[in-house]
Amino acid sequence: MLAACAGFVLAACAMPTVAPRDLMGRWNPAPAAPAPPPFSNIPYATWTDYEPDYRFYPGDEVEVAVPSAPELTKSLVVQPDGRITLPLVGPVMAADRTTGELQDAIAQAYSTQLLRPQVEVSAKAAPLKVFVGGEVGNPGVIDLNGDADALRAIIQAGGFRSTGDATSVYIVRRGPNGQGMVRRADLLRGLQNAQADLIPLRRYDVVYVPRSGVADAGLFMQQYFRDMLPIQFSYALGPQVR
Repeated sequence: MLAACAGFVLAACAMPTVAPRDLMGRWNPAPAAPAPPPFSNIPYATWTDYEPDYRFYPGDEVEVAVPSAPELTKSLVVQPDGRITLPLVGPVMAADRTTGELQDAIAQAYSTQLLRPQVEVSAKAAPLKVFVGGEVGNPGVIDLNGDADALRAIIQAGGFRSTGDATSVYIVRRGPNGQGMVRRADLLRGLQNAQADLIPLRRYDVVYVPRSGVADAGLFMQQYFRDMLPIQFSYALGPQVR
C-alpha cells in the first residue's frame, strides 16, 4: 500500500505541469519565466584632468625629518611590504598613503617616545613609471625622466611595431575614487604635427597600442588560410604609413 502511494506521488511529480483552463474551458498557456537581467557593463569614468594626491608605493624614497630630534632624520625606501622602518619605533605602513597621511602616522608612532613630535615628510624625486603594452618593440614598465608623454613612452619601449595602430592608442589612468579613466589618442598625428596632443603621462599610467586592422587581417590569413593548406604561400601584408 505504502509502495503504491509512493509510486503515485513520484509519478505525479514527474508529470509535466498543465496550464489551467479559463472560464470558457480553454487552456491558458503557462506564464513565461521572467528573463534574467542582463549583465551591466562597467564603464570607465569620464576622462578629466583630475590630479590625485601623491601616494607612496614600494620603491619610493621618503625623506623623514624630525626637527625636534635631528638624529632621527632619515632617508628611507618603501619596502616591498609597503612599510618603512623608523628608528626607535620600527616599521610604519607607508604604501597608499599621501604625504600628509604618512606624516600623521609617523608623528603618532613617535608620540610614544617623544613629547609632541614634529615630523616633516617629503617624497624624493624619482623617475615616472608607466606601463606600455601591445604592439611595441619592448612592452613592460618604462621609467621616464622629466616631461613625459605617451609618444615618448612608446618610443622608449621600442617604438611601434608594423602591426600596431598608431592612430588608436589607449591611455588608462586611475581617476577619482580609484576608478579607471580611458582615452584614445591618434599618435600618428604626433609624428607628423608638432602641435598635436601627445598626452602627458602620470605615474602608473597604462599606454596600450592595439593591433591594426590590416595586421588582424594578416593574422587571420596566417591562422585560417595559409597554415591550413598543404601548399605554402608567401604574402606581403602590412600597414601602409603615408
